Amino acid sequence: MKTLLISPSKMSLSSNETVIYQNALKQAAELTLNLMAVKVTNHPTDFNSWCREVIDVCRHRVNRDLLDEHQKKPLKKLTELLASGISVSQLRMAGIAPWPFYAGFLTAQSEIQVLTERQRLLEYVAKLKTGSLQAMIDEDRLCYAGKHISSHDPMVFDFDCEWFGGTKTVKAFHQILKDSPQQLDQALAHIPLEGEVTQAHYEAFIADYVQAFALIEEKPTLGPASRLLAMRRPDQFIVITSTKLDPICQGLGVRRITNHDFDGYWSQIITAIRHMSWWKSALPEQEEEQFLWHHRAILVDMLLYADDTTAQKSNYLKLLNKPARAKTSGNTRRSKESAGALVDRVLASEDIEDFIKAQRDSIVAQVEAGKKIDDVITLLKKIFG
Repeated sequence: MKTLLISPSKMSLSSNETVIYQNALKQAAELTLNLMAVKVTNHPTDFNSWCREVIDVCRHRVNRDLLDEHQKKPLKKLTELLASGISVSQLRMAGIAPWPFYAGFLTAQSEIQVLTERQRLLEYVAKLKTGSLQAMIDEDRLCYAGKHISSHDPMVFDFDCEWFGGTKTVKAFHQILKDSPQQLDQALAHIPLEGEVTQAHYEAFIADYVQAFALIEEKPTLGPASRLLAMRRPDQFIVITSTKLDPICQGLGVRRITNHDFDGYWSQIITAIRHMSWWKSALPEQEEEQFLWHHRAILVDMLLYADDTTAQKSNYLKLLNKPARAKTSGNTRRSKESAGALVDRVLASEDIEDFIKAQRDSIVAQVEAGKKIDDVITLLKKIFG
């Protein structure tokens, strides 16, 4: 174990990786006896693999029964530092990667990073973005903006709306989204749906976005803005959250920006991504890579650390597997407009029998009351099938 812990000192680390390693050693010092009791046979020669090996030791091989109470905090902190080290290492690697390497990495990470579910979200939003936020039903508007709620029926929203970055904690943003979505539509209109996106386009968007917050006397934050931008142009923008800022900036080798630094988002993060070889590459001929290319900026998110528990955190899966209540009076009610729209999307499927489609109004009424569409259809099949 001692050989494993000191091995990064012989690796070629970036300045940010060196800081992470040194901080990791400080936390490990509190756990010396516990770590030394673990037998290690794998000794990686690169920082990314080293972080993965040590994080596996911390999570699965340290005897937690022998930990003192005061050691639990440094163990948690050490695990977080190692996860950050993996993110920084992978982002650093992407900085010099050509397209085939970048696409190959995303494909290799597809299962642990839940790419198929992320893809369903992006394909759903692609059908929305030619319209306006103001005209959308509540569920679609929140899906676009990154907030998953109980009325996102799993039969329609078969993905977590908060992949890439959720906004549910940003109350001021959701106040604007609910009361004045036209203000955000005005901002998004500056970003072309196709072709080059310039700094002038971005600055015009930010000016209107900031003004929307000024009208309610609230301070704007970068996270929701980046979510709107990345949903509109996933080939150009990535979603920023407060927890992702440090590893992204460190991995890209740019100065650390804050959640209020709109200039820094463009001049540091977006500019750095645009200088990468894989981002500048032409549309690949291989059809299976074309989705990745059209979403190549937002999918930088998949370079951040994930583990075998990531998929289980999906809000879609939580709603899908949530036990049905005996009574629905406490369920979240939907508007008649949204219930009708969601039911019509499901009934449009060729797999839905005609006798089910004939019960459309009845289904809408029950969905409006808070029932899942799948539960209603299943019941109808039992009655009429």
